[in-house]
Amino acid sequence: MGVRGRRARACAAAAVVVAVAAVAGVGSAEAANPGVVVTWGSDADGQLGNGPAGGHLKAAAVSGLTNVIDMHGGREHVVALKQNGTVWTWGHNNDGQLGDGTKTNRPAPVQVKGLSGVRDVTTGHYSTIALKADGTVWAWGLNNFGQLGNGTTKTSTIPVWVKGLTNVIQIAGARDHSLAVKSDGSVWAWGDNQFGNLGNGTTKNSDVPVQVKGLTNVIRIAGGRDHSLAIEGNGSVWAWGWNQYGQVGDGTTTNRLTPVKVGGLPAAARQVAAGANHSLARLSNGTVWAWGQNRFGQVGDGTGVGRLTPVKVAGIANAINIGAGRLHSLVIEKDRSVWAWGDNDFGQLGDGTTTNRMKPVRVAGVTGGEQVAGGRDYSVALVRP
Repeated sequence: MGVRGRRARACAAAAVVVAVAAVAGVGSAEAANPGVVVTWGSDADGQLGNGPAGGHLKAAAVSGLTNVIDMHGGREHVVALKQNGTVWTWGHNNDGQLGDGTKTNRPAPVQVKGLSGVRDVTTGHYSTIALKADGTVWAWGLNNFGQLGNGTTKTSTIPVWVKGLTNVIQIAGARDHSLAVKSDGSVWAWGDNQFGNLGNGTTKNSDVPVQVKGLTNVIRIAGGRDHSLAIEGNGSVWAWGWNQYGQVGDGTTTNRLTPVKVGGLPAAARQVAAGANHSLARLSNGTVWAWGQNRFGQVGDGTGVGRLTPVKVAGIANAINIGAGRLHSLVIEKDRSVWAWGDNDFGQLGDGTTTNRMKPVRVAGVTGGEQVAGGRDYSVALVRP
């Protein structure tokens, strides 16, 4: 894989899933019950949001943040949406990804400047994206591959409008590319396209949105390091982009410049999530299936063997939400308990240890789970108090 610009940095989770309701077009901001955010794992840049950087093997609440209805984790920063439509961020800020007009790291939440009426939020590695109620999309942070979508490659510390996008109902971020679903079910992408990340049949970067080829009636999207995922209205899962570890799920390791269908799923998919090089799908029967890189157990089948096609995650039968970090995965069960598996070198699994887990383990002390997400060696959950 080529190393270009920020590629010199270690890979991180662009695991980027937007948790949404079961009805197409309803974003997570409308689906989640208001609550608080809890975090655990690495805190090297203040991404845990509860004071001076340190780190936690068990979950702790983010300082001073209530009435949250949506959240997501970037490489080392977090974004949260409050019920009043305001957006709050914390953590790493070298590229302005916190949107407060500075490049100063923040160990506690700060409000993003100039944004109101927001209904959905997500992150890339070093960028952040917001969907407003009027269907427009706004982005800020690193823009070296055009991932802000405003027709430039100039980094911005405050939100800028993503050019030409209207009637958007869902957004997702990846490492250096971004995705959106419009109300007509079409998918649009922009930013880095080295491996076909944008799904338009080329490897040419784009600093404005381009349409992903061959997809219709899409209801869910997610972005990984350099691959992308989508669910169509019939519950089928489609993937494209980088495929060295089988993260596209088509039984090969061939990069895909346009979407291909993920085979072997026994029921309709309701949600997808992507880590750096692995993918997850939550199915209508409550099970979770995963594929791709599995060196740290992030696929969750108990083997540590990479998978080119989906396999069932062990022990999960009633999942209601999924998320992914760089090398780990997360799920919320119907009883609102939170579970995690995979890499655990900074305690990102939340079980009080730093032992990697090949199968799901329960996150200690977290109940009332609504939504989960992961970043580089840390995890985030939105919970009801």
